[in-house]
Amino acid sequence: MHIAEGYLPPVHAAAWGVAAAPFVAHGVRALTREVRSNPESTLLLGASGAFTFVLSALKLPSVTGSCSHPTGTGLGAILFRPPIMAVLGTITLLFQALLLAHGGLTTLGANAFSMAIVGPWAGYGTYLLLRRFGAPLMVAVFFGAFVADLSTYCVTSVQLALAFPDPGSGVPGALAKFGGIFAVTQIPLAVSEGLLTVLVMRLLTQSSKGELTRLGVLGRERTERHEEAAAR
Repeated sequence: MHIAEGYLPPVHAAAWGVAAAPFVAHGVRALTREVRSNPESTLLLGASGAFTFVLSALKLPSVTGSCSHPTGTGLGAILFRPPIMAVLGTITLLFQALLLAHGGLTTLGANAFSMAIVGPWAGYGTYLLLRRFGAPLMVAVFFGAFVADLSTYCVTSVQLALAFPDPGSGVPGALAKFGGIFAVTQIPLAVSEGLLTVLVMRLLTQSSKGELTRLGVLGRERTERHEEAAAR
């Protein structure tokens, strides 16, 4: 993450774009409903997108010359659910490709699938599961952000392994190599992102308590709003 412009074979790049498109289209509808129904959410939506943009723009050296970075998608997924985060994450990746040469247009589908789709869903699922089993809010937030970050790089490892299988051991061997490269740097980064997300959530509970209650983040009642929206 992010897979660079032109790095994937054209067929792989197109396939990941097709795979990501339905999730992004669904997210556009969910985002439109959210803004129309609750225009007061606009500021928090913008803050969630900015959080993702800033964190995922940080390029930190990894082993063998690659780079790693946080993703920042866990916070938005917890606040607004994964469909909306699919849109915010894809917009983030598009602007980074155009303005920062970070990622690329041909690899936008692959990067969006790992960071804007799988990461938010994995993180949100972890968060929701922990909350249902009675975990404190901040514990669930930490692990939600941690899993959202780490799962993104797991999917990226799969994408790269499928595109560039090892000559001797095939896709499994390539997956072990790519996963091992990312894991050295990404596990501590995921822990750091989890802690930072907890800090941001603590600030939000003080400054935006009413909004977090409406979104179902605060309060022990898990709300049927999350479940209904996730099922759409």
